Amino acid sequence: MINPMDNLRLLPWSSPDGKPCYLAGDGNGYVSRLADAMEVAQLSLAAELIEEARPVLIRRTWSTAELHGLASELTEALVKVHRVAESRGARLPVPDDDESDGDIAPGDGDGGEPRLSADAFE
Repeated sequence: MINPMDNLRLLPWSSPDGKPCYLAGDGNGYVSRLADAMEVAQLSLAAELIEEARPVLIRRTWSTAELHGLASELTEALVKVHRVAESRGARLPVPDDDESDGDIAPGDGDGGEPRLSADAFE
């Protein structure tokens, strides 16, 4: 039996009291399209903030207030991006065990976590 709670979508906004909001449906309705548009806007704003942050950090002459403001804005953007990632990840299809092609997950054998060099983040 399929659990209807398994098909809920985490929405990119919270209730007035800060609790997560979910949507049940096929993903084609008005609220789904609204959530899609809001996710795109949140991701775009985060990308813009990254571009604004780089020169400030490279300059290395920031004031405490500038650094605090930047950290606050980056944290807010990261929270939103994390929520989008969590929502989208939860909607990915889970492969059946029968469909496994025998590939080992990326990583170095200690649980399958992907490993990237520091150069990947520059």
